[in-house]
Amino acid sequence: QVQLMESGGGLVQAGGSLRLSCATSGFLFSNNVMGWYRQTPGSEREAVAMSIDASQTTYVDSVKGRFTISRDNAKNTLFLQMNNLKPEDTAVYYCAAILRGTRFWGQGTQVTVSS
Repeated sequence: QVQLMESGGGLVQAGGSLRLSCATSGFLFSNNVMGWYRQTPGSEREAVAMSIDASQTTYVDSVKGRFTISRDNAKNTLFLQMNNLKPEDTAVYYCAAILRGTRFWGQGTQVTVSS
């Protein structure tokens, strides 16, 4: 079955960096769209960065120039490098696999940015 497991969240001061990882199994990773989403209490889950394939990526405007999504197809792993973090980046971050139009989610990892 499809499995996604995020890691790398934590507490960081504003201006700091974190790297999230998402280990996957149960599907053909290299052939599918992958993404990072985030959610705060009382808000809808927001798409932060998407990896369409090995070369195509998209970002929400608020993270452009600060976050980088990448993928290691040999290790079936998705990454999100987050630099110059801001308090408003505080959220639970989820990895997602979009398979034939259906999103599969990991359990999420908490990112907290202190001011």
